[in-house]
Amino acid sequence: MNPYVKIRRDLHQIPELGFQEFKTQAYLLAYLETLPQERLSVKKWETGLFVKIHGTNPSKTIGYRTDIDGLPIAEDTGFDFSSKHSNQMHACGHDFHMSIALGVLTHFIEHPISDDILFIFQPAEEGPGGAEPMLKSDIMKDWKPDEIYALHIAPEYPVGTIALKEGLLFANTSELFIDLKGKGGHAAYPHQTNDMVIAACSLVNQLQTIISRNVDPLDSAVITIGKITGGTVQNIIAETARLEGTIRTLNPESMSKVKHRINAMVKGIETGYECQAEIDFGSMYYQVYNDEKVTREFFQFFESDLSINVVTCREAMTGEDFGYMLKEIPGLMFWLGVNSEFGLHHAKLNPNEEAIEVAINVMTKYFSYRGSQSSR
Repeated sequence: MNPYVKIRRDLHQIPELGFQEFKTQAYLLAYLETLPQERLSVKKWETGLFVKIHGTNPSKTIGYRTDIDGLPIAEDTGFDFSSKHSNQMHACGHDFHMSIALGVLTHFIEHPISDDILFIFQPAEEGPGGAEPMLKSDIMKDWKPDEIYALHIAPEYPVGTIALKEGLLFANTSELFIDLKGKGGHAAYPHQTNDMVIAACSLVNQLQTIISRNVDPLDSAVITIGKITGGTVQNIIAETARLEGTIRTLNPESMSKVKHRINAMVKGIETGYECQAEIDFGSMYYQVYNDEKVTREFFQFFESDLSINVVTCREAMTGEDFGYMLKEIPGLMFWLGVNSEFGLHHAKLNPNEEAIEVAINVMTKYFSYRGSQSSR
């Protein structure tokens, strides 16, 4: 078995939620300790890691980021290496991402290049977001790379294909939580109550009009309410209700406009239904915007490489907090084809493990090339 497939399977069994990745961090540290230490520097940050490989004659630092957390999903794959943690699963491929990063890291320990390479093992990508605070850390200030790269598995693409584009790749995203509080009571006396199930239903319908009537038709945005809770039993009018959802836009200005309209509509619900409301926009992720120059160079490097199929894709409404790093540092993220019948965040996600070696080869080739170039 490919050693990095084994690593992936080991990590797949111990998924942990954001900022709780203690076993994951310990596993990564144990692996790093097996490598020659002469050119290796490791620093902990929360439950993540900064790992620097010192080049032979550095003029710049190349950055590579991988996320390390799992999702609160009960696994349903039937693997003999399924998650050992109840209701937690690597359902977004972060086990793949980590094993690929370790493969690339090991290669450059064994085959040094001129420039430094900084590997960032980032916690809490799925929430509440580790990229932005990691970016602001003192370690990053000391070791900040000149360019940075990342990948994400893509179930819809075949193994051997990677997909990316210049400019916007992933959307701006924000969580959305709305709590409504009215007056409960007996189902037989609705006139003595303020029913928050009715208020919540009305609000859900109103929120959908923001996209159709407040966002430019040539732009794109999404408001999804994925969960509604309210009430206790069938014959008591609900005193409280809670809406949980997500907002996604293709530019930051639209995100501000959508949030402004949500605030206005919720104030209207307070007045119309004589209730109290609270809004929490939770975690927000900045758009993933691939640097045009870096992306063109990446395309050009692989255009004659028959071992990999590099294609241009469209932007997606997915969210990724790697966008905060790209906001500060030139770089790119790409989709890695893994050919899974089931999609991201699905309990039966089954990526093809052959993609691990593909990604390691892609990144070692490219970093070997970048590490021999003069500083941009």
